[in-house]
Amino acid sequence: MSDTSQTGNVGSCSPTLHESLSTWCAYSMLSYYTFKRALDIVYSSVLLVVLAAPLLLLAWAIKRYDRGPALFWQLRVGRGRRLFRMAKFRTMKVGTVEVSTEEMQAHCASCVTGIGAKLRSTSVDELPQLWNVLLGEMSFIGPRPALQTQTDVNELREEKGVHALRPGITGLAQISGRDDLATDAKVAYDAEYLRTLSFWTDLRILGGTVTAVLKRRGAK
Repeated sequence: MSDTSQTGNVGSCSPTLHESLSTWCAYSMLSYYTFKRALDIVYSSVLLVVLAAPLLLLAWAIKRYDRGPALFWQLRVGRGRRLFRMAKFRTMKVGTVEVSTEEMQAHCASCVTGIGAKLRSTSVDELPQLWNVLLGEMSFIGPRPALQTQTDVNELREEKGVHALRPGITGLAQISGRDDLATDAKVAYDAEYLRTLSFWTDLRILGGTVTAVLKRRGAK
């Protein structure tokens, strides 16, 4: 899918503006979307190289602590509701049923491995998604990709036009409460990001993510 497709609703362009201004606004948002993708490619490539040794060390530690694969690949709903395989460091015991974080907390908290709990609390388990960013399946910043089974999230996002965006490693909902938020609140933040997409919005979210990770706010 090209970067100029499915972006008609992206950004804060108002349909009530004069036609020429609306055209300029739409062009500006498409230009930023292309720029955003270029940044994703550059920074994901650099980070995968720079972090190669630590990532390999983490993979070794996961396998040593709990026999099984170091990486966990899970089908998620991406841009345009296309499915893709999202990578994470495995934090759950081998054979655990795939569920959302909310369901895991309610019914399977004991399924998390010892090292997995540390990875989840620091969000380090998300680092393999740099590969998804490089492939164009994700972005650094965007709505977190939902499971197929999270029909309430997916339907609300479809209604709000959120699926026009690439899902992200972090997003507005993640710095605003993350897993502490109800579904409708999460999607409301996703829709707000869609309306206000800009370089400065992404920069603010990036700064908020650093703060949230350091404080371990909302991580489960």
